[in-house]
Amino acid sequence: MTPLARHIATRIAAEGPISVAAYMEMCLQHPEHGYYTTRDPLGTGGDFTTAPEISQMFGELLGLAIAQAWLDQGAPAPFTLAELGPGRGTLMADLLRATARVPGFAKAARIVLVETSPALRARQAESLTGHAPDWIDTVAGLPEAPLFVIANEFFDALPIRQYQRDGAGWRERQVGLDDGGTLTFGLGPPGPVAALDHRLEDTRDGDTVELCAAATPILGSIATRIAANGGLALIVDYGDWRSLGDTLQAVRAHTPEDPLAHPGDADLTAHVDFEALARAATAAAPCLAQSRLTPQGVFLERLGITSRAQALARSLSGPALDAHIAAHRRLTHPDEMGTVFKTLALFPDQASLPPGFVP
Repeated sequence: MTPLARHIATRIAAEGPISVAAYMEMCLQHPEHGYYTTRDPLGTGGDFTTAPEISQMFGELLGLAIAQAWLDQGAPAPFTLAELGPGRGTLMADLLRATARVPGFAKAARIVLVETSPALRARQAESLTGHAPDWIDTVAGLPEAPLFVIANEFFDALPIRQYQRDGAGWRERQVGLDDGGTLTFGLGPPGPVAALDHRLEDTRDGDTVELCAAATPILGSIATRIAANGGLALIVDYGDWRSLGDTLQAVRAHTPEDPLAHPGDADLTAHVDFEALARAATAAAPCLAQSRLTPQGVFLERLGITSRAQALARSLSGPALDAHIAAHRRLTHPDEMGTVFKTLALFPDQASLPPGFVP
């Protein structure tokens, strides 16, 4: 049993079962034993790999798309260039390199990173030497200015609550203890859940639906700033338009495992409900426009990833070329990240549709 597992078990023994959201919050953010507060989880030495770590092409193309949207909106200066959950800073570094020749872009940009992990802040500072980013803990600290923000694999790590349909009501899935004192899942008593009234139309008894309350204020802060000042939110994550089913998952050493097996030592995530993100944004700023939800592979192909891959391949050979080809496939192919990962853009309704999306 991990130190955090003992801590959680003690709390449950004293207070009773906890929500999946409370469990995720402790596993990921506990100040002494939390997954993100104690380590750099990325890369071959970590537990998972994100798109920016797979290939420089990902950050380059997203950066050029953001720069074009900035130009299309009149090149406002100054503006905030932000990233939520920037990992090692790889995406932002690739973005800034790719946009360095866009006239006025670098000079006008104030780089802001929304990051709570001390370990990852240190890695980001190394990756962005010479760029002087600012760090903030939450999106509430974002400046009131035109905002161009990227959230790549950010929302999947926010705590979720899970509910199982029971007649006209719902039973919350909780984390409790079995007779031997081991962490186990169970269900709370049935009752109505106002936030899920609209899901009674498309679910049946026994279906599981997930809610991410933590996403609502985040989208609200971003949406109001973009609606008032201009900008773009580009969200890339795995999930779909509407949540259905138990999608909670744990990964440790690049291998899936039981989410209750090693609290604090495994990454916990859940699929993103993009409809909920869009609803939260437009509730806060009704004038905000949204793109079609677009598979990552389609989005990157529209941005020209194949041409970029071919250009980079000309200087490669042997294992380096093989790795490059594999990275292109991993980012775009339907059997890899191309379909399960989706992209969504939020922008002012009077602005042009950002690159990579179609009406």
